[in-house]
Parts: sequence; C-alpha cells; structure tokens
Amino acid sequence: RMADLPVDRVEPSPPFSYTGIDCFGPFYTKQGRKEFKRYGLLLTCLSSRAIHIEMLEDLTTDAFLNALRCFIAIRGAVRQIRSDQGTNFLGARNELERCLMELDKERISTYLARKECDFLMNVPEASHMGGIWERQIRTVRSVMSSVLAQAKGRLDDSSLRTFFYEAMSIDRKST
Repeated sequence: RMADLPVDRVEPSPPFSYTGIDCFGPFYTKQGRKEFKRYGLLLTCLSSRAIHIEMLEDLTTDAFLNALRCFIAIRGAVRQIRSDQGTNFLGARNELERCLMELDKERISTYLARKECDFLMNVPEASHMGGIWERQIRTVRSVMSSVLAQAKGRLDDSSLRTFFYEAMSIDRKST
C-alpha cells in the first residue's frame, strides 16, 4: 500500500507555492580572455513539476539569495522551499531566519501571516528525498548538453542565461 502524498503535492495552490531547489553545473563562460565557472539554480513546482532556472555566478549564499529574489519577483510568493543541505542553502536559511528575527513583528504580522515561507531541508545523506528536482536536473542537463555543444568556445554569461531560459521553455512544452 502506498502512503498518502504530502500536502504540498496535492493541495490546490498557485504555481511554485511549494518549490524544490537544487544547483547544477558548473558551466564555463568567457568574458574577454578570462574563463569563469557559472551554475544553474533549478526551482521546480512540487505540484505541477514546472521549472524555473536562474544562473548563479558562484555557489555563495549571496548569489543564491539574489537568484531567489529574482525568482520570487517573477513567479510570486513561495510558501515552502525544500532543498538538500548544500552549504549555500544552509547559509541562506540562516540569513533568512536572522532577518526574520530582526523584523518589527507588530508592523508586519499581517504580512507574514499571508506570505510566510518555510525553508525545509532534507536530512543529510538522503539525496533520494530530492528525487523530484534531481530528475528535473537530469532533463535540463540533457537539453543543455546538446545546445552547449553548438556554442563551443563562444559562451558568455548572457548566452548561458538565455540557454537556461530556452531549456525552461522546452521542458514546459514537453510536460
């Protein structure tokens, strides 16, 4: 007998209200004569399996928070984010919790009641718990490998970001 699906998988809600995240890469881009490592941040809706991809300049907490802000500005508020225990995610969760502690609770209690976002992390050494987004990364990698093979030696940050958005579009059309 199969267990019931989690609430975040079956509760009717706007897309990306319940989101799983993970990083993938690296991808090598050029700016002038210098080569840089870039990464992708995959965010997947846990109920519809829609994906959103943002480019990360590195795997720091600041880069992750900036990408998360871009995602929320485009897709809207998120109720719950699930991830593995990557160091950039741990730092981001700690920073978000610290910011919430510094907020004037009376002034924003109504706002937090409507827009609160939980940041849940899988237990360490349990990569199988992130199977939803790990499978999405595999799909995106297959799309990206064929696209990037054509851009050999000419890839810059802008092109990589464009390729991520095109991969996002292809995945949306195939579901």
